[in-house]
Amino acid sequence: MSVLTAEEFLTAEEQKQVKAAIQQAEKRTSGEIRVHLEDHIDEDVLDHAAFVFEELGMHQTRDRNGVLIYVCVADRQAAVIGDQGINERVPPHFWNDVLGVLQLHFAAGRRAEGLCEAVAMVGEKLIAFHPLRSDDSDELSNEVSIGKR
Repeated sequence: MSVLTAEEFLTAEEQKQVKAAIQQAEKRTSGEIRVHLEDHIDEDVLDHAAFVFEELGMHQTRDRNGVLIYVCVADRQAAVIGDQGINERVPPHFWNDVLGVLQLHFAAGRRAEGLCEAVAMVGEKLIAFHPLRSDDSDELSNEVSIGKR
């Protein structure tokens, strides 16, 4: 069984589905959601996700309310991390249910469905802490980003 690369993880059509899920989720919250895929990492998944968060400029939103769904494809690891404006307001392990949904879908081979459901869950969770504001703008790209490592 060959291991998928980050570029093979989602088809172009599936990437469009995830982008649409992000756009839909962001219609009800001022939070910003991104999905990032990579092939392989050598360090701790949370540490690397935090590095990618910074690399993607997610810490530069007005309300510091970005959330990254990070997937390391070959290593079968995932992380969900929020920025300072979220982390100050949510309890520990706030994203564990989102990770659980990803794991269930990925194990069943439903990669796009898992990411879309995870994005929707993140959006719902953000509404309580960062509802949509009248002056809200889409500050970050909604495209799935793919890194090379």
